[in-house]
Amino acid sequence: MDTKWATTELAWTAHPETGWEEVSGYDDAMNPIRTYQVCNVRELNQNNWLRSDFIPRKDVLRVYVEMKFTVRDCNSIPNIPGSCKETFNLFYYESDSDSATATSPFWMENPYVKVDTIAPDESFSMLESGRVNTKVRSFGPLSKAGFYLAFQDLGACMSLISVRVFYKKCSTTIANFAVFPETATGAEATSLVIAPGTCVPNALEVSVPLKLYCNGDGEWMVPVGACTCSAGFEPAMKETQCQACSPGTFKSKQGDSFCIPCPANSRASSGAASVCSCRNGYYRSDTDSPDSPCTTVPSQPRNVISSVNETSLVLEWS
Repeated sequence: MDTKWATTELAWTAHPETGWEEVSGYDDAMNPIRTYQVCNVRELNQNNWLRSDFIPRKDVLRVYVEMKFTVRDCNSIPNIPGSCKETFNLFYYESDSDSATATSPFWMENPYVKVDTIAPDESFSMLESGRVNTKVRSFGPLSKAGFYLAFQDLGACMSLISVRVFYKKCSTTIANFAVFPETATGAEATSLVIAPGTCVPNALEVSVPLKLYCNGDGEWMVPVGACTCSAGFEPAMKETQCQACSPGTFKSKQGDSFCIPCPANSRASSGAASVCSCRNGYYRSDTDSPDSPCTTVPSQPRNVISSVNETSLVLEWS
């Protein structure tokens, strides 16, 4: 959710109705935006609530909220009581359905869960333009179908310019010839979520289990386990793919090695060869390795020399 892109009224729920007010405005680029404002600083005992629409969780355990807002400097407002504030509170409420009403849940902490008190880095006076503050907060673990955000004003003069809800994830990646899927971060900022891996096409496992850890910042940690390219395939594309050996080359074993030219007197007419076939008239013995050249039968003897004695016959030829 990002209210910055809203083209129609947000129509969030305000309690009481004399508190938060939805107002159309423009951002710095003169794009139309929907904002909420409150400025009941001349009245004591303010307790103004604003609740968002229902936000589906989508199996996410932890969400982040980015708030852009401006706050008026209390000292710049004349003739106000000492109850003027320059902060507001962020809450959330989990639910398995979009069931909130104008009176339920009760407008108070518990059932609402407080995330934090939000204070600006900069406030502005009457003679200055509003200085936009940006704050990000996160909360979890979440377990229900969705949640509402709630903003509590206790006497500030402020404008809530935009609210963006997002989550962090580790994007799909390939490491050690294994694919690891997109994975949302865990329930806590320090959580590590295990993502199981699968070998890329034409690769096989060499160590298991295949797993990669996704940390709370949406970054992958060191992978565990690995795959290597099958026989007939070699590493390619910065070790993210296993491509077939080209015709005339071969790779006899699984591993990280590359395809090499066929040995003498052999050939590989098609790709992905794990062994090169001997040419016509050339052979390998059963004990020869695929890396061995092919040889042919010997020629007929030439330059025969014989020697005979009483017990033996010796033949020599070239």
